[in-house]
Parts: sequence; C-alpha cells; structure tokens
Amino acid sequence: MKKESVYHLSDTPYAFPIKKNTLRLRLRTAKNDLAGCIVLYKDRYARGKEFLSLPLVLICRTKMFDFYGADITLETSRFLYIFRLEDKGGNIFYYDERGFWDNMSKPSGAFQFPYIHTADIYRPVKWAQEGICYQIFPQSFCNGSKLNDPEGVSPWGTEPKYRTFYGGDLQGIIDRLPYLSELGVTFLYLTPIFLSTSPHKYNTDDYYKIDPHFGDAETLAKLVLMCHNLGIKVILDAVFNHCGENFFAFQDVVKNGEKSRYRDWFFIDRFPVDKENVNYITFSNRLRNMPKLNTSNPEVISYLLKAAGYWMKKAKIDGWRLDVCDEVSHVFWKKFRQYVKSINSDAIIIGEIYHQSSAFLRGDEVDGIMNYPLREAVLDFFAERSIDGVRFADEIASKRMLYPDSINRSMLNLIDSHDTERFLTSCGGRVERLKLAEVFQFTYIGIPYFYYGDEVGLDGGKDPGCRKCMIWEPDRQNTGLLKFYKKLIKIRKSNKALVYGGYRQISAAGLFVFERMLEGDRIVVFLNNSDSVVHLNSSALFGKYTDLWMDKTITLGAGTVFQPDTFKILRPAD
Repeated sequence: MKKESVYHLSDTPYAFPIKKNTLRLRLRTAKNDLAGCIVLYKDRYARGKEFLSLPLVLICRTKMFDFYGADITLETSRFLYIFRLEDKGGNIFYYDERGFWDNMSKPSGAFQFPYIHTADIYRPVKWAQEGICYQIFPQSFCNGSKLNDPEGVSPWGTEPKYRTFYGGDLQGIIDRLPYLSELGVTFLYLTPIFLSTSPHKYNTDDYYKIDPHFGDAETLAKLVLMCHNLGIKVILDAVFNHCGENFFAFQDVVKNGEKSRYRDWFFIDRFPVDKENVNYITFSNRLRNMPKLNTSNPEVISYLLKAAGYWMKKAKIDGWRLDVCDEVSHVFWKKFRQYVKSINSDAIIIGEIYHQSSAFLRGDEVDGIMNYPLREAVLDFFAERSIDGVRFADEIASKRMLYPDSINRSMLNLIDSHDTERFLTSCGGRVERLKLAEVFQFTYIGIPYFYYGDEVGLDGGKDPGCRKCMIWEPDRQNTGLLKFYKKLIKIRKSNKALVYGGYRQISAAGLFVFERMLEGDRIVVFLNNSDSVVHLNSSALFGKYTDLWMDKTITLGAGTVFQPDTFKILRPAD
C-alpha cells in the first residue's frame, strides 16, 4: 500500500454534513491500490461501545488517485471514526489522525467531527442548481430606447472598440423577454448597470444609481417583475473590489488628501493623490480609474452591504455575481452572505474566481463560482483539441474532488464570457465543436451558463471583440444552432438526473462516455470529440436505449458507428 497517498481530513471537502445526522466522508488513496475500505464509527462519547461499520465505495478516479466515499449517520450527530484499509496483498491497516496502525489499540487518534450544527449545513439554492443561466452585456444586447442613448453612440453591429457605446439598455432586455422565455433560460446575469463612464461599467461611480444610458430604478424593477412573471430570475454584478474614479469617497480623498474622512476607504501610498503616476492601489494595479476599496474598513463594509440590500429590496433582484471576488477579504464576504441571505435566503451568490477556490467555497461565503478552471479544460479538449479524453477526464475528476457535492452543483459552468474570446472563435468557427462542448456543459454537474449570442453563432476575439452587438435579424442568425440550444435546454430541464445525479466516467479513450445516475434513473452521454469515425467496442454499453435527442428507441451493439463530431444522450431502455 502506498501509504503516502492516503489522505483524509475531518473537514471539507473530505468530511461535510449533508443532513442533521449524516456526515459525508471522502478518502483519497493511490490509484488501484486497495482491495477494500471500511469506515468504523460511533458516537464520540460512546466509550466502550462497539464501532458501527460501513464499506466505502469508489466515487472518483484520477490519473494518480482513487477517491472513496460513504455517508455515515448517527442520531446524536457526534462522530468518531477510523478507516480500515486492505491492500491487494490482504494486509490490513487502520488509518486515523495519528497515521497507520496494525490494530485498533490506539483509538485516541480517531478522526472526529464533533457535532453537526444545522446552521453549518450548506443550503443550496435549488432554483439556481436546476437553472439555465444567460449572461447579458446590456449595452450590446438590445437598444430599446433611443431617448437614453449616449452621445456619439455607434451604429448597431459595427466592430466594437474599448470606448464603443451601442445604446443597449434595460428596455431592450424587456423588449426581448419573449425571445428569452422561448429560448428556455431561467435566470439572467447582467454585467454592471450602475452609473459609470465606461461601456463596460466596471468602474462604478454611484452604487445607488442605474446608469441613465440603461434606464433608472423603475426600469430595473419593471424588468425584474416581468422576468419573475415568466419564471426567470435576475442577478446583478457587484463590483466591490474597486470603484470608479468619480465615486464620491475617492473624489473627497483627491480633494482633501490626508484630511479626508474617506482616506482609509482606499490604499493611498502617499498624499496628495496622483492620478497620473498612480500612487494608490487600483484594480489590476494599472487602471487609475478603478481605485481599490478597503473592504476591511467597517465603514466601507457598511456602505457596500447597504447598497446590495437596497437593490434586493427595491428591485427584488435574486442575487449577485461578485467581481474580482478573490481580491476581497473573507471577512467581508462572510458578512455579505449573512446580510444577503437575511434579506432573501434563496438569493444566489456567485464569485468571479479564475482558479481553485476552496477557501471561498466552504458554504459560508459564495454559493459557487464562474467555473473558469473547468472552462480551460473544456477549451483544451473541445475547441483546441490540445489534450485527449484521458487528460480531460482526469482534470474534471480532480476538480470535482475539490468541493462538496452540492457546491459542485452550484458552479456556473461557462465556456465563454464578456472577458474571454467567444468559444466559436476558439473553435476556429467549427460549429460542431461548439455543439459538443455545449452537450458536455448541459449534461455535466453544475449550472449550464452561456453568453448572449452564442446561441445564434456570434463570434469574436478577446475583449472588446467578444462584446459585439447581438444579432436580431433571423436571416443573419444561425437558426439551426438556435434550435440546437433550445432542445438542449429542454433536455436539461426535463431530466433531474442531469442536475442532481452522480457522475461516473465510463470511457475516456476513443469515445468519451459518462453517465449521470439518480435514484435508479441513468442517462449515458456519448461524445466523439474527434475527426475520425469511432466504433463502439465495449459490450457493457450494448443494448437498447431511448435516444433523448432523437426521441426514439435505438440499439447499440458491436461495431456501432459514431461519426466524427457527434454525440448521443441516451437512457437505457427498460
């Protein structure tokens, strides 16, 4: 046994409560190293009593490790446990906090989860986990009112530049709600809509005012109400890491220097403030019009929390996407979560983080992140084909094991956004590769998320190219792709196994095959992510299926052919 590979910690993501009396355990070992694994457990105060036992099952396999899991239940909610490991040679070892033992004569080192408090059980936002997210960059989506157009607005559809204004607004989104409803999306994420001098609005000048080029508070409230009537939620962008240079507090510091009562709202190296040589910390340490806020300052915390609460109460929005989440203090986000959930316990909180995020995903800060780490793997496998299926399966498996299961179901799984190259452009315009990536996205664990225009074939390079105007003329849209998205959305919404089901990798070499399982329901997804014909050669996959895409019964057998760049979403027939 490779003991150096064995790992467990009595904390997330290796031990976390899923119910008042139930603890979910994970144990990591070297790949294909164990013959069996049992957890021995009892109440931590039950001295002298026998241990209960439960076998662990293999839940995930990566290139290097196996992950085993089990749910243990005690009415007292107090847990003490030890792992009994058997290697391929029949040798038995006991594993606890102190290490490995040949017997159980040292129970003082057992793992302990002292008590499950209901307040510590992560409460998922069900509507989000079951939802389909559609991101809108408002000023490029639809111009609903010419009356609020910025001065010097560019003609709709011209090539975007960093300072291009198109006149898109909240009324434009309202006008297109029938389209969004028919498409089947269930919640909208709008990039910033508050007062700002830029087209992108990430330099907020007033957190209490809708940018007049977009509308006003009443327009936002109307939009949210109309969305709710259609069963669509709305989340807004919270830019709390930094503000705009015209923000009242920063202007006061510029004017009054060290005497400003707001001097500690920012990180000023020296006075007076020098915006030419930038002697203060900014977003990305280079953008002088985005001074970084001190979110450890109690006054800043109070101001921003009240601003978030103001829009939740006034416009009834359904949550927040947190810009540059990882550069804001954990103290702030913990308070933010408590405050937001006190207003609406069903509000969703999503962080913008580009990397491994376990510090923010313990259930007491954000509900999930914009899953850029998953996007990078999807980009490599489907768009660029720079990695093979085995490497892709290994990467996504490793990512699943970073977080508790319900957190994984709350991830916003994107393939592009307002900050990235359009996925279709990354594919070199190959629509079939985009379709394969979307099939994976809509059948994998997490919330399917797509960027406005992806569904009609909108392309574009990195910012600002990815912020092109939405195409509304049917003769210019890829209507076949639009129908594809509608059907994919329908399949996702009609099958709870694709939301709550477990994941099992069946094949990664040649055909990429996985299944989602929920209470006896199984959906098997086949992807031929290659330019070659692939023949089915696994007898375990032979049999009759209901084809969810074609809505008919099919039979898979020896030599069944999968053409290049094709997929199947199947349910085994009874």
